[in-house]
Amino acid sequence: MSYLSQRPSVAGSPRGWSHSLVLFSTFVCLVLLFIASFVQNARADTGGLVKLNDVESGALLFNSTEPGKYVPAPLLATDVKIDVTGPIARTRVTQQFINPGDGWVEGKYVFPLPENSAVDTLKMVIGDKVIEGKIKEKEEARRVYEEAKAQGQKASLIEQQRPNVFTNSVANIGPKETILIQIEYQQTVRRDGDTFSLRFPMVVAPRYTPKTAEPQLVDFESDSEGWGTVLPPEPDNSLEQPPVLHPDMGDINPVSLSVTLDAGFPLGDITSAHHKIALKRDGEHKASLTLAEELVPANKDFEMVWKPAATGAPTAALFRERIGNEDYLLVMLTPPSGSVQPEAKPREAIFVIDNSGSMSGPSMDQAKESLLWALNRLNPGDTFNVIRFDDTLTVLFPDAVPAHGENLAVAKKFVKSLEANGGTEMLPALRASLVDRNARDDTRVRQVVFLTDGAISNERELFHEITNNLGRSRLFTVGIGSAPNSYFMTRASEAGRGTFTHIGAEKQVTERMSELFDKLRNPVMTDITATWPDARTTENWPNPVPDLYKGEPIVLSARMPEAKGTLTLRGEVAGEPWEVRMPIAAGEMRPGIGKLWARRKIEQLEADAQIAGNWEQNDAEITRVALEHHLVSRRTSLVAVDVTPSRPDGEKLTSKDMPVNLPDGWDYEKVFGEPAMQRAKQASFGTSGAMLAMAAAPAAEADASTGLALPQTATDAPALIHGGMLALLLAAMLSALWWLQRHWTASAWARRRQ
Repeated sequence: MSYLSQRPSVAGSPRGWSHSLVLFSTFVCLVLLFIASFVQNARADTGGLVKLNDVESGALLFNSTEPGKYVPAPLLATDVKIDVTGPIARTRVTQQFINPGDGWVEGKYVFPLPENSAVDTLKMVIGDKVIEGKIKEKEEARRVYEEAKAQGQKASLIEQQRPNVFTNSVANIGPKETILIQIEYQQTVRRDGDTFSLRFPMVVAPRYTPKTAEPQLVDFESDSEGWGTVLPPEPDNSLEQPPVLHPDMGDINPVSLSVTLDAGFPLGDITSAHHKIALKRDGEHKASLTLAEELVPANKDFEMVWKPAATGAPTAALFRERIGNEDYLLVMLTPPSGSVQPEAKPREAIFVIDNSGSMSGPSMDQAKESLLWALNRLNPGDTFNVIRFDDTLTVLFPDAVPAHGENLAVAKKFVKSLEANGGTEMLPALRASLVDRNARDDTRVRQVVFLTDGAISNERELFHEITNNLGRSRLFTVGIGSAPNSYFMTRASEAGRGTFTHIGAEKQVTERMSELFDKLRNPVMTDITATWPDARTTENWPNPVPDLYKGEPIVLSARMPEAKGTLTLRGEVAGEPWEVRMPIAAGEMRPGIGKLWARRKIEQLEADAQIAGNWEQNDAEITRVALEHHLVSRRTSLVAVDVTPSRPDGEKLTSKDMPVNLPDGWDYEKVFGEPAMQRAKQASFGTSGAMLAMAAAPAAEADASTGLALPQTATDAPALIHGGMLALLLAAMLSALWWLQRHWTASAWARRRQ
């Protein structure tokens, strides 16, 4: 037996050191194991919060109230399918709400639709399950949605903010889950002469909200003896606006879009001014198209324009639908321009140009070019003035001045010097444009041409101003930019007995302004009347029929017990009498005509309420019509609920408005001022495949109070247990190190003594 084998083991011997090393390694492994377990459980207990280092793919992150941790935002992708048959379009919008995080979320998305859309269908698709939405009064629908959300049930709620702005709220989207929401609506296409067009808006532009007091009206009865009563306030007109992502953060909310077109006549050119398209023709009457790029960011409106072949378009269309015991009719008729043109009266033209911050970039260039074009087309006998506005106002001349060289030179220099900046205080500019110092002058036609993107939220105040102070003026709105407020522009021109023209690109300025001035120069079709076979039982809209300008069709919707007899339309075109008769029983049967009639009636009721102020009476009728025809309106909403709870009890639900892109061509700093985030603190991660999602580092921790309100009161039991075990293991590790240090010292002393 060797000396070593006979000698007792001591702390400094190899065997003693091997035992110590094994013990030390065991402690280290246990500590690392429990630390990893603690981190994993702590991360799982954060309710879906992540750190920047946890992000492995493209995502949008929202602030939480816990420093350094963020909530992955729901992502959105949209697919649009549009079927056009004759003058009617049916659109299905599928929105995919995607939760990339580990927590349960509620997403809210503010999105636009055409201002004349009749939204009638909501479907929520969860796996193989399809849940149909139901129409309910707005307050009841909201209550049903909130109850479902609280109970952990999946639910969707479609609400109207404006006739062209809607919100889609989707509750209880599970971790890594996708929910499909399908919305369907119907509308009529726009026609101007031989040009047909269809518009699908893709982004709600930021709206400027003036800070004014809410007015209250006092009613004095004829026998009140001086005592008046304050009328009830008008319904809330606030607009819920989504957060807007800074363009430096990249594009989000990708859209795919396809259109099938059956015009009913031989097709000529089919174009899209703002998007590249892939076009396929199917015979003379039909065509289909898709976006040339499979996906595009939702940052500008899609517009499709089609024209007939050289043979010309039909001048009349008649469709009908039988629902229950009633027939619904849609009539579209383009009157002739008239062979005799009377001498046009000279004009008093008032040009109003918006140079607020939302008009910066291409929009300002388009507006200035359009106004310069219009000034060059004034005749020597015309008078004019120019008004510009942002949050301030400038009226160029004290009154309208003759359109001769010196005045025009001053005006052109003024227009060329304009720069976009500031807020959008439109009401003072509108008031100034309607001030008519020559109201009794019947030798001139007074025309107000308003160039703006309409990015305001106080539309109701502006409508009041137009209807109350229009006088002999006629208001022509020109929508500028990639995402104008078409609802305001269209309704303002209707109330102002003018027309709406949209210019979305510089290349459209000459064509669109030429069309507008052609209308301004040509007499309107006036004194239009519609005589139905049985006026007592027929309800038709609009009523009365408005005046028309060159190339504009008459569009009527009607409901009657039975479609029989003859509709007679009369009017004057260029001073000559005009009449046409249509056998209404000859209309082609087409689904959806009833909903279009209901939408037109709701529009008329809304307009009547704004003018007369009888909100209670009109609101009751709006609710009745919308419920009867299953339509979303200001008073009704669509709600879909999956009765099976999906979110487990105890799981937190976070909620956040989903951001949107800044409209194409807008300048973020001009609209919002200095960025809320410093450029140095912005971080981007790679795009997440087809989702086009860009990750952004949220605001500094100092701004965490503006983030999601997550509980910060106490740590849960699992975290306490793991924390205690970690503390014990650390203490044991320190004890082991102390023990090893003592034995190392003892062994070294023993070796020196030997």
